[in-house]
Amino acid sequence: MSTIVLLLVTGLGLGALYFLVASGLSLIYGLMGVLNFAHGSFLTLGAFGGWFVARTLGADSWGVFALSLLAGAVVGAGAAALTELLLIRPLYERHIEQVLVTVGLSLASVALFEGMWGSDPEFISGPAWLKGTTDLAGAPVPNDRFVAIAAAALVLGAIVLFLQRTRYGLIIRAGVENRSMVTALGIDVRKAFTLVFAVGGAAAGLGGVLASQYFGYVSPHLGGSLLIFAFIVTVIGGLGSLTGAAVASVLVAVLQQFANYYLGYGDLIVVLLLALVLLVRPTGLLGRAAA
Repeated sequence: MSTIVLLLVTGLGLGALYFLVASGLSLIYGLMGVLNFAHGSFLTLGAFGGWFVARTLGADSWGVFALSLLAGAVVGAGAAALTELLLIRPLYERHIEQVLVTVGLSLASVALFEGMWGSDPEFISGPAWLKGTTDLAGAPVPNDRFVAIAAAALVLGAIVLFLQRTRYGLIIRAGVENRSMVTALGIDVRKAFTLVFAVGGAAAGLGGVLASQYFGYVSPHLGGSLLIFAFIVTVIGGLGSLTGAAVASVLVAVLQQFANYYLGYGDLIVVLLLALVLLVRPTGLLGRAAA
């Protein structure tokens, strides 16, 4: 029983990381129709931002950890906003060019990060409690899993409230439905779309800092490895569905953990699940068919 509990909670923690990356992917695609293959770079940059703050100030206090999370979110948001302004904005409705540019940016950013910080992982520590465990039904669950789960739940709630309850959320949703009409009313939709990228980048940057705690290190390849599963989660949940991304994140991560432990083929099982979903329901679990 304790093994099942440990695998379940660990899977939920990993699913929280997947969601923090997939939420930005799903948000950006659902509202703007952009497949951003450079999204993992925002995560990596955010992770290094948090690592830099922790290394500079000392990583053993909760205050520094909170500053690391804030730094990761700000760095991720800034990188995403600049990407939208400089690279994506001229390419709306040109999907092939978007893919080529974002894939190229992803590859170039890894090389840039290796040149700046080296290719070897930088090990990181945090508050002592994060490295400890909590007994849950007889299972020693690492405490950083609980932090990741709580962060993902807060991000999901914040994004939903932002889109449903704020003026910019209304502008974004209206701009998606009829951009020309909103522009005719004197509202600059471009600023709202840049904000969407920034929100997605902030979630990715936050996920980068939490991922560095989850794995115990930060490296130039951290974002790329998580991005693969984030795309799988986004497709299984349904492109553009934030709720679908949350459900799929839990499903994929928990299945991966159990399959790794009992079968040793967790990644293969996840890919088979992706194939099954695409065959049975091509729009994803909660996605909607295009009109």
